[in-house]
Amino acid sequence: MVGLADLSLVEAADAVRNGEATSMELLDACWANLDAANPELNATIWLDREGAEQAARAADRAVKEQAWLGPLHGVPLAHKDMYYQAGRLCTCGSALRKDWRPGVTATVIEKLHAAGAYAFGGLNMAEFAQNPTGHNRAFGDCHNPWNPPYITGGSSSGSGASVAARFNYAALGSDTGGSIRLPAAACGVTGIKPTQTRVSRFGVMPLSFSADNVGPLARTARDCARIMTLIAGHDPRDPTSSHEPVPDYEATLDGDVRGLRIGVPSTWFLDEVDAPVLDALEHALAVLVARGATVHRIALPMMDAVTTYGSIISRVEAATIHAQWMRERAGEYGIHISGRMYGGYAIPAAYYVEALARRGPVLRAFANEVFAKVDVLATPTIRTCLPTLADTDIDHGPPGTETKFMAVSANTRPFNYLGLPAVSVNCGFDPSGLPIGLQIAARPFAEARVLKVADAYQRDTEFHMRRPPVLDAADAPGVIVA
Repeated sequence: MVGLADLSLVEAADAVRNGEATSMELLDACWANLDAANPELNATIWLDREGAEQAARAADRAVKEQAWLGPLHGVPLAHKDMYYQAGRLCTCGSALRKDWRPGVTATVIEKLHAAGAYAFGGLNMAEFAQNPTGHNRAFGDCHNPWNPPYITGGSSSGSGASVAARFNYAALGSDTGGSIRLPAAACGVTGIKPTQTRVSRFGVMPLSFSADNVGPLARTARDCARIMTLIAGHDPRDPTSSHEPVPDYEATLDGDVRGLRIGVPSTWFLDEVDAPVLDALEHALAVLVARGATVHRIALPMMDAVTTYGSIISRVEAATIHAQWMRERAGEYGIHISGRMYGGYAIPAAYYVEALARRGPVLRAFANEVFAKVDVLATPTIRTCLPTLADTDIDHGPPGTETKFMAVSANTRPFNYLGLPAVSVNCGFDPSGLPIGLQIAARPFAEARVLKVADAYQRDTEFHMRRPPVLDAADAPGVIVA
């Protein structure tokens, strides 16, 4: 027996469709967990309870009238507070936009609403999506549902925490250097960074034109597959979005990974990995091998170029986007944010152009050498056991804090420069009771493949189903269903 808030996104949508629950019951179950857990987690920036209740009642009326809206009919969601919704608050996690209300709505939000979902709030995030930990000077740090003094991962910190704490069925995050995969790993949920250009970025706060990605965090790979089927595809309002056809990602989830070749990098991704993380990776590989996959240890080419060029692009583009505010209001940024962007202004234009020009050749060489040998890559999402918020507070910590801060995203950043799809799933827990992430990446536009592997793994494990301790004191809220 489980409470309504413990259902996955797909299960919640199916419960409404089958008449086993109403949208209002789902919302009430989410509110109950939010009220119980969020004071400790600080995962939200704003909430619209009245608007959400109106949307839930409208969804329930539509069910009675047999006016079916789509595969997310009646499901309440909340998203990282950088997705524009016309007339609604959108802070982007910064004091500079604490009262800002955009005049347009992001394409991905429109697509989710067209499928029957509705948004009930904006989730905490790193200031302008620029840290991997969950710190936020303007709205307060976000805390981990499994152990609150620890990081949630960032920058989609509230997205990961809210889904893990069972007051949100799924959330959109953004990923420029790992900001979907890191909170997915740290909070024990599932998150996918799609191929660069796979999903429209219209109406989404930009950070880096060349590395930003839109994607979901949810309980399961199947949840992410359903959302990806809805939001992927070309958008005329985003001319950079791909025309590549969109498959039904959910339909490909059959658990069959027989013959799949899994590459485990012998270089870079396993450098200085903590023993519990490496142990969890090996156990996860064993689960997939038992399903018929094979594991191959491989060396990866050009990783120095990948990491150097990726850093140049993200720093220069962020500095460019924020140039006017940095000239006029630099003191209103967090210390590490302004410090990061000042460095971007010192990078020569020739280096930036080189980093862009070399991106295609580096990707082709990487893909030809690696994906001729294996079908997917498997790595830890985060190399170390999770650090605390205090240990990674580079605005106030002692020298050396920045090393721990940057180490959090070491394994995710390369896939942003390469533009490859990558998913993170929970593959165990460290000695402090904190989740460990398994990252699975593949060639461009192979989202179906990485989701299939993630789903196959989740069929034989139960890590993604565990409830975090922050909910231990609360009864499972909502209507109880089998």
